[in-house]
Amino acid sequence: MNRIQRLAPELANQIAAGEVVERPASVVKELVENAIDADATRIAIIVEFGGKKLISVEDDGLGMSAEDARLAVERHATSKIREANDLAAILTLGFRGEALPSIASVSKFRLRTRERGALSGTEIRIDAGHVVSDREVGAPEGTLIEVGELFYNLPARRKFLKADTAESAQISRLVTQMALGYPEVGFTLRSRDRLLIEAPPAGSSEERFYQIYGDRPDLVPVRKQAAGMSVAGFIAALAEQGPVRGPQHVFVNRRLVKDRTIAHAISAAYSVATIKERSPEVHLFIEVPPDRVDVNVHPTKAEVRFLDQSLVHEVLRRALVDALGQGGVPELVLSPGAAQSPEPLGTSLPWSFGQGMLETQPCPPSPGLTQPFPTPPTTHIGLTGGTSTVQSLIKPLTPLGQFRNTFILAVDDEGIAIIDQHVAHERILFEQIAERLTMGKVEVQALLTPVVLELSSGEHQTLLSHTAELEKLGFDCEDFGGTSLRITAVPALLDWKQVDAALRAVASDLDGLSPGASVDIALRQMAATMACHAAVKANDPLTREKMQYLLDELRRTSHSTVCPHGRPVVLRLTRREIERTFERI
Repeated sequence: MNRIQRLAPELANQIAAGEVVERPASVVKELVENAIDADATRIAIIVEFGGKKLISVEDDGLGMSAEDARLAVERHATSKIREANDLAAILTLGFRGEALPSIASVSKFRLRTRERGALSGTEIRIDAGHVVSDREVGAPEGTLIEVGELFYNLPARRKFLKADTAESAQISRLVTQMALGYPEVGFTLRSRDRLLIEAPPAGSSEERFYQIYGDRPDLVPVRKQAAGMSVAGFIAALAEQGPVRGPQHVFVNRRLVKDRTIAHAISAAYSVATIKERSPEVHLFIEVPPDRVDVNVHPTKAEVRFLDQSLVHEVLRRALVDALGQGGVPELVLSPGAAQSPEPLGTSLPWSFGQGMLETQPCPPSPGLTQPFPTPPTTHIGLTGGTSTVQSLIKPLTPLGQFRNTFILAVDDEGIAIIDQHVAHERILFEQIAERLTMGKVEVQALLTPVVLELSSGEHQTLLSHTAELEKLGFDCEDFGGTSLRITAVPALLDWKQVDAALRAVASDLDGLSPGASVDIALRQMAATMACHAAVKANDPLTREKMQYLLDELRRTSHSTVCPHGRPVVLRLTRREIERTFERI
């Protein structure tokens, strides 16, 4: 007796359904994609009991002839491709010819369609893969597909479905995503008698985005073209006060995808400004030549493979970095050029408010600062891809004084700014350290008397395993027996009294990194820790000159809205907000 046998067609379809149809939302995705490929301008979706009882998708697209309708429910029958070469540049959402027969094999299925210009339509009913009726009917132009009792013939699959509300939520997310990708198509989604989504055809992606999300000032626009690619959309601003995680909608040639290259590029863009781990909200639309991307790598077409992954990664990362910079201070590059004169300090204010709460009088030097404050650099700082200086885009702030020796109060023509002096200085120092690391010019000060640190065993081993990185940052340290380290040189920005606390903090940060973390990640973590320890602290009194220095340097940083650990730097009250509060407008 032969051990290998051909599978029965209905069993083969059920196996294929296991790859294509994971849950009700998978059915909605396949049917909506078919409707879009059929040039639909309006798509109406109805679900009952989370799609378990019924999924109905109706469109006003091209429709099908009776012969095409019969072929559509057979495996590997498609209008999207003709030969193998077509796979090299797929322009449609569907192309495999598996969706309808797979869905029909695990449900009570009804297809009603009428081709444009035809006098009548066709209705085909299928029960668990078996055609039970095929007849001519009256029908509007377009296609209606109803999927009833999903997985009723596969109870083992059906029991793994989630609660009705959870499945409905997944369908709602999916339809939202499809509506974002195709603004020219009108979408409605109903769950029994409730209208969940209504998005009429929109004239642009921006209009559709507003339809769905309303006004979102916490997002910044992205727009870039390079190397034959284009990137557009909206992403979370660096200084957002909400959660560090949010929805990530990424479309490649209008196909909703999840891709590791893209995910890493998003993470890398945000890590330029902060070491804080985050999965930010993004809505991105990426266009690449169709022959440079392979969409035929996953049964549900949810993944893609790029011909040049590194190019896609770099273009996308740069697009996001540029957008994040423009969301606060544009990303900067150092270039030789004319010197910039320091901004005027503003009119001297001879008064103070409160009991030392808001002070403008000179204060004693802060022990937390490298003394004296350096003169603002005269290097010309220009925008990537342009010739404007950052000073022409970000107006200078004039300090009024300190609030509780922790926050700098400043003004410009646009309103009032409250700056956290510690995180502002931390941002400045972090970028200076990162720049000097890149140039290999970290300033080092040798200690006349070496410092011996007594550490825990874990701290000792962690620091010894990163001596090369520590040396790049300006630390010269060596094993001194037991769990001791001997320090003979430190970064110039650190006071020698800060070395103990700084190195212990570095050890703790490094110990928390994943075992596979790269040298660059370790260096960035260490640079952020050093910047934190070297920066001015809360409750440090500052002179007017020091406040002005911090404000001027903050304008020169690439990402002035957030510190390297992800904390906001500035709180702004605009002139309009102030006037509205006092009922002047």
